[in-house]
Amino acid sequence: MKRRLIQLKEIDSTNRYIAELTANADEMVIVTADGQTNGRGQGTNKWESEPGKNLLFSLLLHPSYLSVHNQFLLAMAGSLAVKKALDTYTTGICIKWPNDIYHKDSKISGTLIETRLSGNHIKDFIFGTGINLNQYVFKSDAPNPVSLCTLIGRETPPNEVLDKVLSAFEKYNDMLQKGNHEEVVALYHAALYRAQGFYLYKDKHGIFEAEIVQVATDGHLVLRDRNGCTRRYAFKEVTYVFENLSTH
Repeated sequence: MKRRLIQLKEIDSTNRYIAELTANADEMVIVTADGQTNGRGQGTNKWESEPGKNLLFSLLLHPSYLSVHNQFLLAMAGSLAVKKALDTYTTGICIKWPNDIYHKDSKISGTLIETRLSGNHIKDFIFGTGINLNQYVFKSDAPNPVSLCTLIGRETPPNEVLDKVLSAFEKYNDMLQKGNHEEVVALYHAALYRAQGFYLYKDKHGIFEAEIVQVATDGHLVLRDRNGCTRRYAFKEVTYVFENLSTH
């Protein structure tokens, strides 16, 4: 797949910028920025990033080879790509459903995914990601940020990490194009935060203990509680509870 890379000094949002671009069907467009004035996370969340310190990028594809029902497979591929890139620098990297990247219990990367549909197929897929690389101090009220430099004791060139992410994404996306969906799903499940064992979660009814059964290809998280009951959740319908019973 052809790559078209656009590098900017500062922009309000790489997702907003890339959404206004056009691309050929066989082209992957990537927009990076040294800084964002309105970097977005999921919902109303904002993404904190010190200018010039981290990797901020959005990726645009036209994946007509996937049905709308299977669109979360692309999110899996993107999450696996970020994890694989960070795995080359340190251990303990995992994917917290749906697509945050964690080092143990701390968040090192967040992603905002936006899709536009055409009939039963995906017209545009935008994968907008921030990876904390070289920022030592975080001033927002985010509960658990961590950066790569604090883990490995040195700074890392953002373009170096970007190239690793893109190479890995091309590999996983190629697997999807060839119909190897189950392999991507298996890799994603193996990389999940809290993949094995019972942990605390919270839904609209309160706190409960459960284990992960699976993440469906439509993105829903399926849990099994201590009573053996299966619970299925869309994003934001359930939160992770940590030892101090705060949720994030």
